[in-house]
Amino acid sequence: MIDLRLAAALGLSLLGLSLSAGSAFAFLAYVSNEKGNSISVIDTDKMETIATIKTGQRPRGIEVSRDGKLVYVALGDDDIIQVFDAKTFNSAGDLPSGPDPEQFTIDPAGKLLYVANENDAMVTVIDLQKRASVGEVSVGIEPEGMTVSPDSKTLICTSETTSMVHFIDTTSRQIVGNLLVGSRPRFSAYKADGSELWVSSEIGGDLAIIDPATRQLKQTVKFEIPGLRSEAIQPVGINITKDGKLGFIDLGPANRVAVVDGVTHAVLKYLLVGQRVWHGAFTPDEKYLVVANGVSNDVSVIDVAGLKVIKSIQVGELPWGVAFGAN
Repeated sequence: MIDLRLAAALGLSLLGLSLSAGSAFAFLAYVSNEKGNSISVIDTDKMETIATIKTGQRPRGIEVSRDGKLVYVALGDDDIIQVFDAKTFNSAGDLPSGPDPEQFTIDPAGKLLYVANENDAMVTVIDLQKRASVGEVSVGIEPEGMTVSPDSKTLICTSETTSMVHFIDTTSRQIVGNLLVGSRPRFSAYKADGSELWVSSEIGGDLAIIDPATRQLKQTVKFEIPGLRSEAIQPVGINITKDGKLGFIDLGPANRVAVVDGVTHAVLKYLLVGQRVWHGAFTPDEKYLVVANGVSNDVSVIDVAGLKVIKSIQVGELPWGVAFGAN
């Protein structure tokens, strides 16, 4: 563990670590620890936790600004988005999130942040430059999964109790479409080209493949793991490669990450990870996928090309989300 005060005194920039010739760039992963009230910082070159940042109460959703300078984390019990400097790890203020923020997403331009307020059936819109709320959208009960289309025109919000995907026009901030999916939809992700929207349903145990143009269901992907009851397979996090060829679905208490073919949507493989895998993120070069295992208090590092787990790294208590800085 690096002593941050010593590092500052020596003028050490953790994002500017000088690596030996031929070594990969040391990307930093930020892992929110829901019960630990902290963020673990992982150096993916060293494959170890190098620092711990103390946060407010119940950090869950976590993202890095588009320019890589700031880390945003949703504090569910403090009703704010806490902001940290990604280089020094010092506090950089708060954002007014609305009550009980869980997941949030940043628009492609990096100007707006959309927050799901779980207990308020509301989405809060935050202007990142003004650091102020500039709008609200009423949605279904227990909103959670948030993503913005690659063209920035549509905001997606999934409502867990309503079992619904809401399509929100980002200009008018009005719901322009709804689609029923499997029970308790937890997460949503677009393909980079905007051709498909994937939504995981935790209790339904499946993955919805949606055509964003028609807002209709194209296909439902089911997961079956020998030796496990269907109720133990609970899809949550989704990560899709930029080329759209592979998707990785975190299956909660099944302790597996499913690898899904991005074209045929066939399940190619199940990767055994830690206990209750929750959410994950790719390194910016997509060499690795890092997923948070809530019960085993660690993250699993997946070699994307090799489709295998290569490392387990201890973090804080009840890790929830993972985010990476800019390349």
